[in-house]
Amino acid sequence: MRAAGITALGEPVEIFEVDEPAPPAAGEVLIEVTAAGVANWDELVRIGSWQIGGPAPMALGTEAAGTVAAVGSSVAELREGDEVMTHPLPLRRHGTWTERVLAPAATVAPRPPESSWEASGAFPIPALTAAQALDEALGIESGDWVVVNGAGGVTGGLLVQLAVARGARPIATASAKKAERIRGYGASEVLDYHGDWPALVREITGGGAPRAVNAAPGQAATTLKAVADGGRLATITGDPPPEKRGVAVSDVYVRPDGGQLSNLAELLAHGSLSVPIASVRPLEQAAQALRDAVAGADGAIVLTLQT
Repeated sequence: MRAAGITALGEPVEIFEVDEPAPPAAGEVLIEVTAAGVANWDELVRIGSWQIGGPAPMALGTEAAGTVAAVGSSVAELREGDEVMTHPLPLRRHGTWTERVLAPAATVAPRPPESSWEASGAFPIPALTAAQALDEALGIESGDWVVVNGAGGVTGGLLVQLAVARGARPIATASAKKAERIRGYGASEVLDYHGDWPALVREITGGGAPRAVNAAPGQAATTLKAVADGGRLATITGDPPPEKRGVAVSDVYVRPDGGQLSNLAELLAHGSLSVPIASVRPLEQAAQALRDAVAGADGAIVLTLQT
């Protein structure tokens, strides 16, 4: 079957044939992939910084939406023909940039029919990241001020939307050209990240926000300046600063969780969460899609695999 991936770590993305997956084992499902997300984390897999599958040659891809083609034993909640989405780690062999992929059943969630295949394929990782940062690391509550630094990206946008859905009051940072979209998500304030926005946050909140999440690479230490003494900071970019002023700092790495993804899918179905799509490309253009993602697209980039 067709796959887009690498023949060795660090090599460019190319199209090649891979063997059909084995029949699903106990606790696994086989998914016929319709759409798969493309993002910066796939570049980390390509160069070997995030080791999640393989060995090479291997298909890249860490999230997808598709149709269940077969189920293994002991899988009671899924059946053939179900439309689903997944962040299917640990990979059994190949990633999601291929026609069929094996996934642990515990990582799979129903795809809401109200959502497009493309949005569903790009939803699992950023949505799970947002929930694990806001609900778990920060423990946000209704009425809380919460800073989202780097709200212009897909994950940043979902952080704002989920904070609003939880009843919090997000103060977001973004570029001026993305400010209107972020306000549309329900952000209480949208600040231009070029200025001294931590000072503005302290002014707005009367001393600093009790909760903040950083989604801008290299900016966690700056985000810490916007947090009130004794507050909490979560960063999703792998750059946690030393704790200061009693602020608890969390370094959040996304984990697969089908149950959590199912709950988030309900918010996607109801329109509380959404994913802007920057471009949709066929599998054969995976190399360019990854380059676009690394360069910083204004929205999600998605590969389509079924015609």
